[in-house]
Amino acid sequence: MSMSRGGSAATWLRFIRAAELRKSPWKNGGGVTREIAAHPAGAGMDDFLWRVSAADVAAPGPFSHWEGVDRVLLVTRGGPIRLIQERTERAIILPAGQGFRFAGEEP
Repeated sequence: MSMSRGGSAATWLRFIRAAELRKSPWKNGGGVTREIAAHPAGAGMDDFLWRVSAADVAAPGPFSHWEGVDRVLLVTRGGPIRLIQERTERAIILPAGQGFRFAGEEP
């Protein structure tokens, strides 16, 4: 692994505890998200270039519509999670450790 900033990873990496992250409820009420990082720093939900977050899914429901945003969902624990693509009615089952990439505008 190379580092573009110079120095050791310990000089610019920081351990973040989940309890330090602010919880944001989903619009559909089906869970909460904790933002881990976004670029550029201080970017909001409408102007980030990339974003990493962790979510707790409490209830089934639709994903928020994000036109032009590619999404990657990775189940880290629990699961499985069942996704249904509305257009094709295709069901995708994601157990812990498995990810899935899809367009943010895909219902």
